[in-house]
Amino acid sequence: SFAVNDTNLFAGTLGGVFRSTNKGTNWTPTSVTTFVYSLAANGLNLFAGTNFGVVRSTNNGAGWGTVNDGLTNKGVLSLAFSDTDLFAGTNGGVFQTTNNGTLWISVSTGLTDTTVNSLAVSGTNLFAGTNGGVFRTTNNGTSWNKVNSGLTDTIVTFFAVSGTSLFASTYGGGVFHSTNNGSSWTAVNTGLTNKNVLSLV
Repeated sequence: SFAVNDTNLFAGTLGGVFRSTNKGTNWTPTSVTTFVYSLAANGLNLFAGTNFGVVRSTNNGAGWGTVNDGLTNKGVLSLAFSDTDLFAGTNGGVFQTTNNGTLWISVSTGLTDTTVNSLAVSGTNLFAGTNGGVFRTTNNGTSWNKVNSGLTDTIVTFFAVSGTSLFASTYGGGVFHSTNNGSSWTAVNTGLTNKNVLSLV
């Protein structure tokens, strides 16, 4: 995982979070040394999703603190900001914080598969990629609906948003494209010889 905060570039790895201040020429480890699944930055706040919940830095990775109050599942696989609200996709559904991690609430009603590998925001839509396909909410997680029409592989690993286009990578089915906020999907795999796709950018 990657995140950019001002002139700092952060990489989340199997061995923690690393920071570069010169566009990747050199990297320096931070004090987070555990497996990092995801990163998200907003203003002065940098968040990392780990096997032990969410940790936050307000000084570009120099120091970190745990922010897990209300987070009942601490296997945090994905993070995404929608305006100032932060969402965490976990092994037990989606959680939301409106105060930079001080308190989390579960927002998983309608989410029939709660292993959330990836999250993406497109306009007023929030998408969750799970082992059971794509789910969409238009009300910040108050309710979710499955949007899998045309999606022939439902292990969704990652999302990428480009304008009105939404792309989903899958483990086994390659890449799928939607132009109508997930209502229908089309495979876009010409030339893709390995369809176990783990990430998109």
